[in-house]
Amino acid sequence: MQITDIRIRKVTTEGKLKAYVTVTFDNCFVVHNVKVIEGKTGIFIAMPSRKTKTGEYKDVAHPINSEFRNELQKRILTAYSEMGESAETTEAEPEDK
Repeated sequence: MQITDIRIRKVTTEGKLKAYVTVTFDNCFVVHNVKVIEGKTGIFIAMPSRKTKTGEYKDVAHPINSEFRNELQKRILTAYSEMGESAETTEAEPEDK
């Protein structure tokens, strides 16, 4: 499976959330609302998730092996760092409510 498109929307609010990302695979499958987050040890991605009745967050979509997750994170963070200030910005809300 190939990553064929990465679209990043930086957020304008202060906080740990830095951007929302839409990733397209093989020009035929898309995943919205991957988050770029600044943590204590650096920047990382978080997969789209939903809150359960018990208050836990569960991923809606995610890689099933660490190799692909590492590749996905590497590609997204590279694209994020290359954007600089030219990025489209948005408020801190996902595109699909």
